Amino acid sequence: MAGHQLIDQHLALLAGRLPGSAVDELADGLTETWHHHLAGLSPTSAADAAIAEFGTPDQIIDAFVTHAPGRRIALRLLASGPIVGVCWAAGLIASRGWTWPLPHAPRIVFGLLLCGVVVALLAATTSRHSYRRTRLGAAGGATLLVLDTAMLTTLSIVTPPLAWPLLPAILASLIRIAWTARSLPAALGR
Repeated sequence: MAGHQLIDQHLALLAGRLPGSAVDELADGLTETWHHHLAGLSPTSAADAAIAEFGTPDQIIDAFVTHAPGRRIALRLLASGPIVGVCWAAGLIASRGWTWPLPHAPRIVFGLLLCGVVVALLAATTSRHSYRRTRLGAAGGATLLVLDTAMLTTLSIVTPPLAWPLLPAILASLIRIAWTARSLPAALGR
């Protein structure tokens, strides 16, 4: 660990609530700051000063949660969701999607999965103190990627000649697939 009991305790509190790589970086910074303060203070006073500079565990965790990649992806997907949804609704209504030869079970499963994605994304964006909860944004993004791909695949198999009103929905889903696929590695911690 860092070299002083107070710093070790501080890092131990963070270790259970943040990714290991983040705690390792914080340990390096805290140790460096502690060594800097040792020039004019006792080891305990230097540790107190270093910890004061970095903030309480709750302040540090809140800062990490605010900037978590899973939370960012969830915010973007929730912001773009209504636009993509309107495109799909207009396209499906214009092309009479309810008349397509598709069993009801896949439609229900798709709807339930989509509701689950929205709940996961909302949980990730509303997280204020739990870094783990922000990872739901990555899970929601991955599931949405699968749902968009499934919808496009279904269109190519089931639909009659493609109606032009579906083109904006297809384009919106393709853009969301590309953006999500590019963003997921950061949100998954890779």
